[in-house]
Amino acid sequence: MSRTRTALLAALALVAGATGTAVAVVPGDVGAAAVPCTVDYKVQNQWDTGFTAAVTITNNSAAKTSWSLKWSYAGNQKVVSGWNAKISQSGTAVTAANESYNAALSTGGSVSFGFQGSYSGSNAVPATFTLDGVTCNVDGGGGPTDPGGPTDPGNPGNPGTRVDNPYVGAKGYVNPEWSAKAAAEPGGSRIANQPTGVWLDRTAAINGVNGGMGLRDHLDEALRQKGSDELYIQLVIYNLPGRDCAALASNGELGPTEIDKYKTQYIDPIAKILSDSKYASLRIVPIIEIDSLPNLVTNVSPRATATPTCDVMKANGNYQKGVGYALNKLGDAPNVYNYIDAGHHGWLGWDDNFGPSAEMFKTAATTEGATVNDVHGFIVNTANYSALKEDNFKITDTVNGTSVRQSKWVDWNRYVDEQSYAQAMREKLVSIGFDSKIGMLIDTSRNGWGGSQRPTGPGATTNVDTYVDGGRYDRRLNTGNWCNQAGAGLGERPRANPATGIDAYVWIKPPGESDGASKAIENDEGKGFDRMCDPTYTGNPRNNNNMSGALPDAPLSGHWFSAQFQELMKNAYPPLS
Repeated sequence: MSRTRTALLAALALVAGATGTAVAVVPGDVGAAAVPCTVDYKVQNQWDTGFTAAVTITNNSAAKTSWSLKWSYAGNQKVVSGWNAKISQSGTAVTAANESYNAALSTGGSVSFGFQGSYSGSNAVPATFTLDGVTCNVDGGGGPTDPGGPTDPGNPGNPGTRVDNPYVGAKGYVNPEWSAKAAAEPGGSRIANQPTGVWLDRTAAINGVNGGMGLRDHLDEALRQKGSDELYIQLVIYNLPGRDCAALASNGELGPTEIDKYKTQYIDPIAKILSDSKYASLRIVPIIEIDSLPNLVTNVSPRATATPTCDVMKANGNYQKGVGYALNKLGDAPNVYNYIDAGHHGWLGWDDNFGPSAEMFKTAATTEGATVNDVHGFIVNTANYSALKEDNFKITDTVNGTSVRQSKWVDWNRYVDEQSYAQAMREKLVSIGFDSKIGMLIDTSRNGWGGSQRPTGPGATTNVDTYVDGGRYDRRLNTGNWCNQAGAGLGERPRANPATGIDAYVWIKPPGESDGASKAIENDEGKGFDRMCDPTYTGNPRNNNNMSGALPDAPLSGHWFSAQFQELMKNAYPPLS
């Protein structure tokens, strides 16, 4: 049975005539004056103790510059969080008022919002709604007398309950745009069916850039790919004000102070689309703002790695505000699973970075109305190259009495690979208040480091450096190198539950998309030239003044880089068949 029904509460509308007598009007003859507004209240999804609802108001009276809808529950329902309206509750009485961006409500116009609620026992639909004090008719909400109403378990294929791990038992969304580029490469058809992230790296990407697919296009395609199965789709939320304050190749469109634009022009439209009941059967996985929060720990004064922009972003708090707002707004729907970017071991693995970064994540997750319950997990190594597991040496090894931590490569880090770092970061995050069920993701799209250069055993024990350098899979010159790395290969293919505490190995960075241009290229995308993408660059304090290790002739970040794609396939580990 459906969770919704159509009911007209006012079977007879009484309107005062000129003589003062009450005149009955049958519903079919009701005009705009007699029915000032209608409310469509639908329970979209329901589980043992909670539910989500979508509400649409249609205004049939004079145009409004603001609005306020009120109703009361007959049971113990409580609104937990909402989107596209400011919702408050006192006892059983609920008020939903407009946001700044949807205050105008024209004659005949409609506005929609949604919310997540809790309940026990029955979950009856409210009997009466008032818009600015005037009673509306109900047009489409399930009701307490409806045998197929909101307490019904729902139609087969309707969204189910929230799952512990969205990757388990689900296939991944294959982005047709990336898949076509991969398949067009010689040998690319071997991986063109892999699920990759959809990058929403500017506001225009929501509707599609240069005729490309927008967010709704991807979600509609995801529904097609889903069929009767479960399917997850991964969205990279990546447009903070003052984005990537320590880099240039991936600078964003918003200035350091434009937090309001980030909220109203970027996050709010995304949240509105994700809350559409049409997509409620999808498992939607937002990857929240890569390369942002850790910068406020590692690249601010008085550190030698500080940049002026990172100092500004730490002072104005807009990274924390932006991440918190995104978590709050996107996490309201029960089919959305937020994962926050948590850097990688070669960035945050040192003692003075590890704990403070975890605390920074907690700060962001409890800002702008967000709570730790809006966080389903964290992701490491996003769009990076750190090896998944180093098998030929351990952090506890010693060579001639010298610890591996003292090698030039490890450089006193606590971790030598991403899996050990991810598992340790998870334990730390749980210890400071995140849910004990949070899971970690590891981006393995470009950390395979296979090919003829892959070591087959430990290095020589001449000294600690020959031991580590001879045995390490990660062939970069320094763990701080991040741009279009020479010698890199495709890593583990996406799969769920690969190790303790790890929800999945994922390919968030689509293989073949550039990290940044190897020389300055004029563009209208707000992307600068970062010397770390220049193969002739001799480095900076963030990579211990090593060469960049970048491939030559790279295009702008996000653009297709055929030479890199071919190298990634050649050096894939596990190898491609």
